[in-house]
Amino acid sequence: MKNIQWFPGHMTRAMRDMEAKRDLCDGVICVLDARAPIATVNKNLRSIFGEKPVLYVLNKADLADSAKLDGFIKLFEGQGRYVVKCNSTNVSSKRVLLQKLGEITQEKRARAQAKGVNRTFRFMVAGIPNTGKSTLVNLISGQKRAKTGDKAGVTRDVRWLKCGAFDLLDTPGTMPPAFDNQYHARHLAYIGSINDEILDMDDIALELLGELATLYPEYLTERYGITDFSEKLGMYEALCKRRGFILRGGEYDYERGAKALIDDFRKGRIGKICMENPSDYTDYTL
Repeated sequence: MKNIQWFPGHMTRAMRDMEAKRDLCDGVICVLDARAPIATVNKNLRSIFGEKPVLYVLNKADLADSAKLDGFIKLFEGQGRYVVKCNSTNVSSKRVLLQKLGEITQEKRARAQAKGVNRTFRFMVAGIPNTGKSTLVNLISGQKRAKTGDKAGVTRDVRWLKCGAFDLLDTPGTMPPAFDNQYHARHLAYIGSINDEILDMDDIALELLGELATLYPEYLTERYGITDFSEKLGMYEALCKRRGFILRGGEYDYERGAKALIDDFRKGRIGKICMENPSDYTDYTL
């Protein structure tokens, strides 16, 4: 499988805009995907965040393996980080988010109130593409203020949005200029954070099958009838056979198989999954 690299030109401009507006913010909401928490950390954003307090939001928690997700929350909290799990399409997550934002701004709010000032606090919303940043902005605001979509790169511009007690800076998803870790790059491809058009989806499907066979083989058996996990192509063909993706002449329709597998994964039809294990990151520093 060839190396995955993706850094559209608009991301450079976006990162400059974010850095220029950093001093206007009281903190940062960094949105991660709960199915790949470490892969969705863009360490290049650290310099942009500066010393601002950061709330790490493990979004799409409804699609994730809850035991592993709780492990990552403990890992983040163990480093003294603000962290919360969230499903930004579910209104019940709004209360938890607002509570955490209140904790972060508590001291500043108390100082302002002591001076008789009732001020609005500002947060930058940042992260990798397609982690649900704009959906989270809409959740906090209570209405559809930010443009959303199920593919990478929907938001292209930096802009302020009034969201009740907070002003939120909705920003485009930003990638590191290069992926040093192709294991994490594949995870970004699986969850849709990289533009599908630049990817070989057959390769992505094969890699995804290989990882799922190690992590959640029972899910592959239940959904696709796969029982032999010894070889990725064999699993791919078993999936195609189960779903009826057969071309004239009896050849397997790998293209339809890849699309079905990846769509099933992204929409949670295979099961609640986390591609990473918190026990592998005990020495990791956010």
